Amino acid sequence: MIRRLAVYCGSAMGADPVFAEVARELAAEMTARGIDLVYGGGRLGLMGVMADAVLECGGRVYGVIPAALVDKEVAHPGCTELHQVAGMHERKARMTELCDAFVALPGGIGTLDELFEAWTWNALGYHAKPFCLLDVNGFWSGLDRFMDHVSASGFLSPARREQLLLAHSPSEALDRLDAAAARATQGMVW
Repeated sequence: MIRRLAVYCGSAMGADPVFAEVARELAAEMTARGIDLVYGGGRLGLMGVMADAVLECGGRVYGVIPAALVDKEVAHPGCTELHQVAGMHERKARMTELCDAFVALPGGIGTLDELFEAWTWNALGYHAKPFCLLDVNGFWSGLDRFMDHVSASGFLSPARREQLLLAHSPSEALDRLDAAAARATQGMVW
């Protein structure tokens, strides 16, 4: 069972107000299921929306932020625990240690970097934690199709391609991650 979920998302709000709405919905669904938030520790953009919403729903928030960003006053002051790290590599490693699964909301290159590193670490056997794209208004559909292209081109096995879960609602994302985590604990490929 997932107890802590790493949420990758933008430090900006994005152009569509539905991005923040779905972030709040995800936070409510997580806390209703007793799932705590692990995230990048920021107070800006969708990151801040996620942290605020989880806290408002009574959940716990574990932020992981490089010291350089704390100094620029972007750290969220309300985190249950705020882990300061030296840099981005340590941030991603600490988030991976703290969580049981990953979900990606809309975001930019930082979100993509985090997602692909989590997937790569899984492929290398560093962890067996599942990950899912929460496809808000088709935000991830282009990436999903591109990964099909990568697989069809012979650079990604069909089994590895199936690991990148896609969901269209917070409840579907959490259900799919729970099922994948259960298969992983039984030693099955998810």
